Amino acid sequence: MDSASDSRAQEIGRFLASIGDGWDRAHLNPLNQDASTRRYFRLTREDGAKALLMDAPRVESDPCPPEADPQTRARMGWNAMTRLAASRVEAFALISQHLRGLGLHAPEVYAFDAAHGFALIEDFGEGLEFARVIERGEADERVLYRAAAETLAELHKAPVPGVLVQGQAVWPLLDFDAVALGANADLYADWLPAERGAPALNGAGRARWEEERDALIGKALSFPRTLTLRDYHAENLLWLPGGKVGLLDFQDAVRGWDAWDMAMLTQDARRFVSTEASEAAIKTFLDRTGQSRTAFDERLAVIGALNALRIAGVFSRLQHRDGKPRYGQFQPRQLSILAGNLQHPSLAGMRAFVAEQTPFVFEAKA
Repeated sequence: MDSASDSRAQEIGRFLASIGDGWDRAHLNPLNQDASTRRYFRLTREDGAKALLMDAPRVESDPCPPEADPQTRARMGWNAMTRLAASRVEAFALISQHLRGLGLHAPEVYAFDAAHGFALIEDFGEGLEFARVIERGEADERVLYRAAAETLAELHKAPVPGVLVQGQAVWPLLDFDAVALGANADLYADWLPAERGAPALNGAGRARWEEERDALIGKALSFPRTLTLRDYHAENLLWLPGGKVGLLDFQDAVRGWDAWDMAMLTQDARRFVSTEASEAAIKTFLDRTGQSRTAFDERLAVIGALNALRIAGVFSRLQHRDGKPRYGQFQPRQLSILAGNLQHPSLAGMRAFVAEQTPFVFEAKA
């Protein structure tokens, strides 16, 4: 063990000892690496009790202060620009507390140390992700997606607090604003042309992109806001006993839009979501919230397109900058998702632009 990992192990020991109840004597079993700077361990105590240890050292750039202007955010880096939580455990702990207060099934946080980046959290168990349950044929996809939509309806009915507080810990819930949307969408302009060996958009093409991007963002900003969990998809949702939906990976929650979470759920780049399951989710959500299908379809197309532009750019960057070709397997589905959202009449300008600059988007086969 190197000195850095040895030092971290000692910090883990001190954190668990500070909790008491025998957790410092528990067996630690490392779990698969999270796609972030976080690590997880399953702890099994001498009496058989289990919990998860989240190890989230403060190695990322800082999250966005509520008062930061766009220039400050740009200097601070990606997390501040896009209003990501930088894996801060206090974000996870306080948002979990809020969700549980709404009657939703987020894991209980037994203890956390924000300064050192540790949290001891409830262990829901293994292999319960929607994606795994569906793969094993243990539940009907439509049933799971309806349940996920019902959970979103409950979440989105509730008022959105401006700030969450627990003891000395404070976490603001900020707006997913034009700066964040623009930085994310720009990944399309910067990286998707690389799919055909072309450079990032520049000159007149870049100016046109910014015009169409800003028009799309303007539409998004006109939509009513709600609490958005941001990564609401089949890898982060658990099928718990009694048909309850367990929630994971919500620390990046912001004041956004219902359509963002629904786009993440029904327009999944990593797995094919059947038309039947997608429609079941949308119909259930609208039935529970009493909303208009016409207005929702526009929100889903606009927000879904902004999200799809982001993800398509991320997949290209991972392949062509970071040397991770495996993300190419997800790109055809992602481009098909983008093309589908662009068919909505309110996206005619962006559709024409994408057809001109990256026509292969409309040729992809999911």
